[in-house]
Amino acid sequence: MVVSDLSKRIDTLARWMFEAKHLVVFTGAGISTESGLPDFRGPDGIWTRQAKGLPTETRDFSTAEPNSGHMAILELQKLDKLAFLISQNVDNLHLKSGIRPDLIAELHGNVTKLRCGNCEFLMDNFGDQMPCPICGGRMASSVVNFGQSLPQKDLADSYGHARRADLFLVVGSSLVVTPAADMPRAALEAGARLAIINQGETPLDRGAHLRFHEGIGEVLPPAVASLKRMMEAS
Repeated sequence: MVVSDLSKRIDTLARWMFEAKHLVVFTGAGISTESGLPDFRGPDGIWTRQAKGLPTETRDFSTAEPNSGHMAILELQKLDKLAFLISQNVDNLHLKSGIRPDLIAELHGNVTKLRCGNCEFLMDNFGDQMPCPICGGRMASSVVNFGQSLPQKDLADSYGHARRADLFLVVGSSLVVTPAADMPRAALEAGARLAIINQGETPLDRGAHLRFHEGIGEVLPPAVASLKRMMEAS
């Protein structure tokens, strides 16, 4: 894509965010690659390397810091434009950036949190083996492994916001891991505009109203900056 075309698409995304009454953002591992964390299905992703028989990088979540993509989403919150954030990531970078806990569903859990297996109460992991302070149930890592069920409240909240969205923005997800990847489909079926920022292909590329194959840092921060200017001028 030529630069002028990218600029036009960024302007379109900014205008759509300005017009949106219920903007929902959906993030995958791709948003955290600029923080030094590998993704899964990218050219050098964990699953891509495994399929090629290559060694994979270990992930040190504790030293990773939010990058410009995370901070752009935080700016949407500050501008009162973020209705809800759905994330497939467990790296804690959204909360570390300053996203309000009530505005995010971390569908696959969070490496820094424990969840009650009975009532789904969530708390910080201080290393204590205490029972759930709400119902007395067993507290365990909130990270969802393959074959485990997703947290029901987060799942219900995500579907609810997806169906209410008038703009659904996918950032750094291949949209192949379900049921999380069903969220943008639910938004599309409810009539939302769908914008996708992801360097790899996704199953919903043909259905997207706006598509970016460029890096997230090239797209989202300037789009949010343009949105901010529109809001200040209105």
